[in-house]
Amino acid sequence: MIRAVAVVVPARDEEELLGSCLTALHRALRHPRVRALPHRVVVVADACTDGTAEVARRYGAQVLELTAGNVGAARAAGSERAVDLALATGSALAPAGVWLAHTDADSRVPSAWLARQLDHAALGWHAVVGTVRVTDWTGHRQATAGAFRRHYRHPAGAGGHRHVHGANLAVRADAYRAVGGFAPLAVGEDRALVAALEAAGHRVRRIPDTPVTTSARRDPRAPGGFGDFLRGLDSLTR
Repeated sequence: MIRAVAVVVPARDEEELLGSCLTALHRALRHPRVRALPHRVVVVADACTDGTAEVARRYGAQVLELTAGNVGAARAAGSERAVDLALATGSALAPAGVWLAHTDADSRVPSAWLARQLDHAALGWHAVVGTVRVTDWTGHRQATAGAFRRHYRHPAGAGGHRHVHGANLAVRADAYRAVGGFAPLAVGEDRALVAALEAAGHRVRRIPDTPVTTSARRDPRAPGGFGDFLRGLDSLTR
């Protein structure tokens, strides 16, 4: 049974978008099926040169400041801090009772995001992998939105998609620790974690019904990640 929730948000120079991210997270934490659980939100301000940490504190998040400049290392450090903080909320609480959710600082989760994940956790799933959507295509070519929709199609029905995003990913803390957590990769740390979970026999649920709204900005923080994928679509539509 899940008895506490921990949320991790890696951030690098995200003072402009982080407030919207945390506002959406607080809304999800106030959902009727979630609000009774103790929770911790940890923002990892990694190699920041702006006011990211100050924004996070203003919104009530725990802040972990790093100089790694590596999203995998940031997610890993934030996850350990978040789980430890969650475990401290109850003397008899074990990692199997902590739900560890991940999103990104340039993203906004839906209000039922955590509630839907906890529904799946209650059915015995060890991890939940969701999808993303883009609603603001400012700066991209007009045809890029259509190209994205065609590329991003996933089979109908619960759990049918093939995508993995750190912006929409959650795992029970005991399963997370059993596979060694996030690797310190500059890109693909989310896919590596899900692959490790599946290889170890943990139950991974892929759901398409609670997409996280994420940024399509043209100055992505993680080279080789989602932002570069969108820029690649731009070039294909020329």
